[in-house]
Amino acid sequence: MKKLYFIGTLLIGSLLLTACLKDLNTAPKYGLNAATVYSNPDNYIKVLSKLYAGLAITGNNGPAGDPDISGIDEGFSAYVRVLWNLQELPTDEAVCGWDDPGIPELNFMTWNSVSPFVVAMYNRIFYQIPLCNEFLRYCTEDWMTQKGFSEAAKTTIRQYALEARFIRALSYYHAMDLFGNVPFVTEADVPGAALPKQINRKALFEFIESELLAIEPNMQAPRFQYARADKATVWSLLAKLYLNAEVYAEVNRYAACVDFSNRVISAGYALDQEYRWLFLADNHLSTEIIFPVTFDGMQTRTYGGTTFLVHAAISDSMAPFQSRFGTNGGWNGLRTTRALYEKFQDTSDTRNFFWTNGHTLDIGRVAGEPFQGYGITKWRNVRRDGSIGNDPTRNFVDIDFPMFRLADIYLTYAEAVTRGGGGDPGLALQYVNALRNRGGIAPLASLTLQQILDERARELYWEGHRRTDLIRYGQFTGGNYTWPWKGGDSAGVAVGEYLNLYPLPATDLVANPNLRQNFNY
Repeated sequence: MKKLYFIGTLLIGSLLLTACLKDLNTAPKYGLNAATVYSNPDNYIKVLSKLYAGLAITGNNGPAGDPDISGIDEGFSAYVRVLWNLQELPTDEAVCGWDDPGIPELNFMTWNSVSPFVVAMYNRIFYQIPLCNEFLRYCTEDWMTQKGFSEAAKTTIRQYALEARFIRALSYYHAMDLFGNVPFVTEADVPGAALPKQINRKALFEFIESELLAIEPNMQAPRFQYARADKATVWSLLAKLYLNAEVYAEVNRYAACVDFSNRVISAGYALDQEYRWLFLADNHLSTEIIFPVTFDGMQTRTYGGTTFLVHAAISDSMAPFQSRFGTNGGWNGLRTTRALYEKFQDTSDTRNFFWTNGHTLDIGRVAGEPFQGYGITKWRNVRRDGSIGNDPTRNFVDIDFPMFRLADIYLTYAEAVTRGGGGDPGLALQYVNALRNRGGIAPLASLTLQQILDERARELYWEGHRRTDLIRYGQFTGGNYTWPWKGGDSAGVAVGEYLNLYPLPATDLVANPNLRQNFNY
């Protein structure tokens, strides 16, 4: 799949597929246009690989040089990197000590409609969605018949279309989670004919649900090919959708969450023997990862993704130990707060990857202080046997980013059961204790919602879940729960509930009069 990313990028290098919401046309570049590309059934897998690659790399010339979107440093604009920043930096799990535009705003929850990382995430999402729409326009029966595709080719392309619909649903899920009410376009909209209308969050929830339920029966069986969407991937996204349904659509869907979590759990996945294996350069060997965004130090070079998560977390104090991390140096950026550290009251927990040597626990000042706040060494560009990833320069890493994994689904099931979704409370406790057992700590005798949230922090920290989790629990905004530097105060202060959503970019509001800004921005 990592090689397919590369092949697809080469092909799409011949197309300029704009994400501008004012013009969803495909403009020819290097003499090719969409109709030419899609006249050959052999090209479909290459374009599909570009849809997957949009989650990993930033353009057509890695690690940088021919970006998909503009207006931000290409290294900062990768889908996983920007998503991670928006999900982690405003929470108790992470701060970043750089003073680059947009980063302090995430640390201190002071973002606005022109904040670079907010705009970059929005643009990345609305680059992915038109790519998927364009692909789906050329997967119709009429088009394939007109071009004389064989029945075998048609069957294959129909499967590709299901995967494209999943990738689009995933991007719309992130749009709904982060921005709420957003522009809405599908393959049925004629490119460039009109400015997109805005869809409200509840209606978008219903669209995502309907898309996932529609494609699910015909998706490939779980684990048919690593890193490609299948039934279990669809079930996982549905489980997350339903877990957050009260936030997104003001409806209780915990019973459905239990149902789809059960389907994933019964699909043949198993917890990895060791927690650390999930975040190493050969984590493609994992029995636990359901859907990864894949990276390779030679084939998919980017300054985003897991290259960012490894390098940015390494400070100069770790320099003598570079071989442990499989890198050629650190970027002195990411650390964590006392609030996360104190979730690990049992210091024997093997999920504890805090770097304390040369660092202080408390953060007196965020910017320019790489040793204030403990480091996190969870992501490492080494294999289980200790060898280093593929890139001999150690600049780029091979670690795949687990967007969905079994432990998350265990915790999802447990929370949905505890919130009254039915299921088996004893089994829910068993799943949570399976994670604690792997971590080497004592089992719980019973479950409360707060215990589950704290277990999610211990199990899933720095994996891009925390903001969504805190919002679901009513702890992201307001003053019920504070942490160091929440709201820009070293001790943490209450912030307004409007910050549960990011603003729509000012540039899109100007360009599209159909859009209305989120409350209080």
